[in-house]
Amino acid sequence: MKTADSARGAGSEGPRKLALCVLCGLPAAGKSTFARALGQRLRLEQGWAVGVVAYDDVIPEAFLDGADARPPGGAEWKRPRELLRYLEYFLMAVVSGCQMSAPPKRTEAMWEDFITCLKDQDLIFSAAFEAQSCYLLMKTALSRPLLLILDDNFYYQSMRYEVYQLARKYSLGFCQLFLDCPLETCLQRNGQRPRALPAETIHLMGRKIEKPNPEKNAWEHNSLTIQSPACASEASLEVTDLLRIALENPVKYVEDNVEQKETDRMICSTNILHKVDQTLRRIVSQTMKEAKGMFCQ
Repeated sequence: MKTADSARGAGSEGPRKLALCVLCGLPAAGKSTFARALGQRLRLEQGWAVGVVAYDDVIPEAFLDGADARPPGGAEWKRPRELLRYLEYFLMAVVSGCQMSAPPKRTEAMWEDFITCLKDQDLIFSAAFEAQSCYLLMKTALSRPLLLILDDNFYYQSMRYEVYQLARKYSLGFCQLFLDCPLETCLQRNGQRPRALPAETIHLMGRKIEKPNPEKNAWEHNSLTIQSPACASEASLEVTDLLRIALENPVKYVEDNVEQKETDRMICSTNILHKVDQTLRRIVSQTMKEAKGMFCQ
């Protein structure tokens, strides 16, 4: 029988190894199938605790039905961010070795699907003697290396960077796996699904997708591209090595502080409002100089 003491006690066995893995690629690229197979293999071969969080399974279907081919923004990107907030509640519980509580503001259906996702993978269980919104961590989630695989398209760099920031915040490992499946293959597979996406949505994602670029972005250095799901088995050793490196080398906040400032500065420089603000400041400064010159005459 599971108890709170046995669950919490597992957290005292030494330093935790905890990492976030972003699994990205076009819709119907085979990400979910790959993630499930990878999770099973890592549990059996490596003895790790693995949690696969598939966004399509956790985000309410009503939201997915309303999605279209437009780039995410505003309300369209709030739900994935909300899910990332739920994930942070779980991470806080793991890092502290304490129970997990429900966030005060949440989408109930989405939170329940997230909880079910964690329960089905033996990461948490309900505390029968506590409030219904409290959950205890399973011993395996506290005593073994824990890898959380986030399965979504993540086709913009900014989407993946938010996960990286979360890893930085709690000094977790971070890595990326990109399934580079041909567009035509994705379209063919998508057409065979019961709830297929509009073909134009996949075409648009194919044009806009920003693949991991370790040469340009230092924070993406721990990334691996798998050219096709058919090559996944051949790349299994590379994948395991990538994940092990992430687990053993957490992102350090202090060490990466300069890097974050540079990245934030780059993002800020491309922000339209920031550019407008800079222009206005120059105009005001020039006007004041001209006024001062006239006054001195």
